[in-house]
Amino acid sequence: MNAYVQPYSRQQCALLADLAVEALIAEVNLTPKPALVDQRGSGAHDDLSLVLMEQSAYSLRPMFLQMAQAAFLHADCLQTLREVIGSIGRAGEAAMLETTQGVNTHRGAIWALGLLVTATALAIHHQSPIRAYDLCQHAGKIAKLEDRFIPQQPLSHGQQVQQKLGAKGAKAQAQAGFPAIVEHALPQLHYSRQVYGNELAARVDALLALMSILEDTCVLYRAGQVGLTRMQKGARYVLRCGGYATVAGQCALNFLEMDLMRLRASPGGAADLLAATIFLDWVEHHLNQEG
Repeated sequence: MNAYVQPYSRQQCALLADLAVEALIAEVNLTPKPALVDQRGSGAHDDLSLVLMEQSAYSLRPMFLQMAQAAFLHADCLQTLREVIGSIGRAGEAAMLETTQGVNTHRGAIWALGLLVTATALAIHHQSPIRAYDLCQHAGKIAKLEDRFIPQQPLSHGQQVQQKLGAKGAKAQAQAGFPAIVEHALPQLHYSRQVYGNELAARVDALLALMSILEDTCVLYRAGQVGLTRMQKGARYVLRCGGYATVAGQCALNFLEMDLMRLRASPGGAADLLAATIFLDWVEHHLNQEG
């Protein structure tokens, strides 16, 4: 695929792949994150670690690169492009599972970031303004196209919860243009960054904004509706206390983490969307800075 992409475009594709991987690395290293893998430990997970998550993230770079290249080659939001990136995504997932010896580390992030990398590459190709809202809308259009070549396979944990409880899940979130990101996570990130001038606190607050509204199927699978309600209410309370930059917010976050750990309720869906939020924030900065 490389041979058919112009040199400057190849540089842009490489940048997008790098930013996607760096966003995953930034997400997993963000500390503290309640009941999630971070620099303190494995949270509510028995099969994950910081090292494993980082290895998984790096294994996905070729996939992100190929998705960006596919967007430049197809140049529009077409059924063919949807199916090409679907095939690339399945190969990327296989590479991830080989790296992690079968542990699902980033399946949700492959979906969200894969769509956003593709949408960003299309925007660059068409020399469109690089705005997070527009990128999410374009990603939603791609997500609405059905991949006719998805193989039959057992339902994921998220799909099981969707069938059982009627939760919307990652697919619906993407098809709607990632409202959890554009209406909650990014505004909270920008607000906390401006008010407190603390990037760590701003990213933690962005995660909390996601947790406060998201129907996180990871939490639903592990702890049911009770766990989801406690996560959402607890996250909203931390933000009402002023967020992680304040002493009251830190105390509330500690309590929320103890509660989620007791329930073994790890907000993996929110973590995936936090990585996507960081990616969009960086893309707006890097690409608009380059002009």
